[in-house]
Amino acid sequence: MPLRIGGLQPLSTIDMPGRLAAVVFLQGCPWRCGYCHNPGLQPAETPPGATPAPDWAAVLRFLEQRRGLLDGVVFSGGEPTLQQDLPAAAAQVRALGFQVGLHTAGMYPLRLVGLLPLLDWVGLDIKAPWPRLDALSGAPGSAAKLRASLGHLLRSRVAHECRTTWHPELFPAEELEALASELSGLGVRDWALQRRDGVHPPELDAAMLQRLAAGFRRFHLR
Repeated sequence: MPLRIGGLQPLSTIDMPGRLAAVVFLQGCPWRCGYCHNPGLQPAETPPGATPAPDWAAVLRFLEQRRGLLDGVVFSGGEPTLQQDLPAAAAQVRALGFQVGLHTAGMYPLRLVGLLPLLDWVGLDIKAPWPRLDALSGAPGSAAKLRASLGHLLRSRVAHECRTTWHPELFPAEELEALASELSGLGVRDWALQRRDGVHPPELDAAMLQRLAAGFRRFHLR
């Protein structure tokens, strides 16, 4: 089955650190997070009335024209690993001379294992502390799958960033601090804290940010 594409961003300076990249958004996600910023990508098929997206052949033609101008291609979503043809697509991108990045929430750990040799960078979403993740995603077993994916990623030594979107309405600040400590203890060295909708909660004062950052080699506040 061809890749189901939800959109193409021709140029991004932020989706693959240190690289100029195109972003291919893939259609479909099994989770139903209430604050999802791409709800149009949740259905397996493009919703009626949505702007038509290019097919994979058109994306490849676009990339061929950008050889020497772009450094990489990021597969985002939705949840890219939902689609079984993603490894073949990643291999085609590498064959064109591009680095390959992936944005994932770790829903399919075994598929991630197969993809990792084809990847240069991974952005892994740690959406909530493990006890809260199943309720937030609306999918039983989400926490176990994400933990397995995190383990595979850490063992692979593929460059990566873990990131968590947070607001006090999602879970309390003390649980955010506990999550930071746990991730650091598991071996995560690069963690980004993303503010929901750009809102800076008062709980994120200088002292708390210092505590959150303490266990990581790189800590980013977005």
